[in-house]
Amino acid sequence: MKIKLLTIGKTDEPYLLKGIKEYESRINRYLPLEIIEIPALKNTTHLSKQEWKAKEAAKLLPFLNSVDTIVLLDEKGKEMTSVEFSSFLNRQFTSGSKNLVFVVGGPYGFDDSVTKKAGFRLSLSKLTFSHQMVRLFFLEQLYRALTILRNEAYHHE
Repeated sequence: MKIKLLTIGKTDEPYLLKGIKEYESRINRYLPLEIIEIPALKNTTHLSKQEWKAKEAAKLLPFLNSVDTIVLLDEKGKEMTSVEFSSFLNRQFTSGSKNLVFVVGGPYGFDDSVTKKAGFRLSLSKLTFSHQMVRLFFLEQLYRALTILRNEAYHHE
C-alpha cells in the first residue's frame, strides 16, 4: 500500500520543511509516501467561505479516486491515541485498498463534495494548528504508528 498526503498550499517555513523532509525520509523506509501539494487559491478576498471551499474541492477532487481509502484530517474528525492510530493503519493495510490518502484542506475545512468521498475523518487534536504545522505533526504521528506496528523503540507507554 502507498500512502499519500494531499495538501492545499505549500510549506514555506524552513524549520517545518526540515522536519517534514526528516519524517518523509523515515517513513519511506517502511512504505512509499507521496506528498502532493496543490497550489493555494489566489485572489480570494471576494469569495465567501462556501465559495472558497467549493474552489478548493474542484482542485482536490481529481486526486481522490474511488479505489483509494480517503481520510480527511479534520478538526471534526475522530481523535485517537498513537496506538489507536497504529491499529487503524494496520486495518487499512489489510483491507486491500491500493492507496491510503490523507487530505489536509484549506482554512475553512472541506466542501461537502470532498467529505462525501472520504471514508473517515481524523482529528489530530482539539487544538487548532496552522495548515503547515499539521503536515509535520501528521507525518510524525504516521512514523510513530509505523514504529508501533513493528514494535520498535520510538514510542513509549
